[in-house]
Amino acid sequence: VQLQASGGGLVQPGGSLRLSCVASGFEFDAFAIGWFRQAPGKEREGVSCISSGGSTIYYSDSVKGRFTISRDNAKNTLYLQMNGLKPEDTAVYYCAWQGQRGQGTQVTVSS
Repeated sequence: VQLQASGGGLVQPGGSLRLSCVASGFEFDAFAIGWFRQAPGKEREGVSCISSGGSTIYYSDSVKGRFTISRDNAKNTLYLQMNGLKPEDTAVYYCAWQGQRGQGTQVTVSS
């Protein structure tokens, strides 16, 4: 299984980023998949997850209304559109499937 996340970077508060995660090694369109984040000195936080067909979505309270998760099953790709970014969103973001995760992508929100 490979989960390759990308799209992170440095952005000012209020800015936007779009994360992508290309998955391989399993039947992508048959499973729910999601994002979590890990900031230094903080507990891992589940950010969002989406069902196999995209009809059921969960967001943590901390990102609800600002982040949008989506998936393209034809491309085996998961997305996370992040708008209205705040300094507290700074973390390494990972896509996760069945307890497995990829290498993550760093998101830094700072002026």
